Amino acid sequence: MPARKGHFLLESGHHGNLWLDLELLCLRPERIRWQAAQIAARLAAHNVEVVCGPLVEGAFVALMVAEKLGLPFTYAERFASVSGDALYPVQYRLPRAIRDVVRGKRVAIVNDVVNAGSAIRGTFADLQECGAQPLAIAALVVLGQSAAKFAGDHKLALEKLASLPNEIWIPAESPLCSRSIPLENFLNTKAGVA
Repeated sequence: MPARKGHFLLESGHHGNLWLDLELLCLRPERIRWQAAQIAARLAAHNVEVVCGPLVEGAFVALMVAEKLGLPFTYAERFASVSGDALYPVQYRLPRAIRDVVRGKRVAIVNDVVNAGSAIRGTFADLQECGAQPLAIAALVVLGQSAAKFAGDHKLALEKLASLPNEIWIPAESPLCSRSIPLENFLNTKAGVA
């Protein structure tokens, strides 16, 4: 998938030097299907009952995983947060009709790529609000350490097919800002890496 280097505003509010055009990930589903099968095999050991993916591309991967496991699938939609916090300014919510369906169920959150983790954090929070029991996070790729820290803090299993080093910064500590590198914001037009 195409990657760019630069200075980017991520969905989480962090600044980063890597942008992935995730909209292209599922353009050819057959290229992802075998990877989704690998994630499904890893999640089978966790005895999950439902697979949930944050929209957009994460939900597509999650749907393939759920199909392979023969489990129900749901998704979480992205909404702007009313809190106005600089970091993690978005929320994710499950559809109203599904909220009671996941209550008391063991759930795996499946995403495409995790960087700062705003999509998995938001999905996790709403699953808990619904009374579900998130057990695991799974992704095709994990960038940096944020996903491992979040999983560890919440006692979640973390299953990934690949992990790559990556740095993100809170805006006040961004070395890219201090070097006056222009900030690019694709959030209104592209999914990008959260």
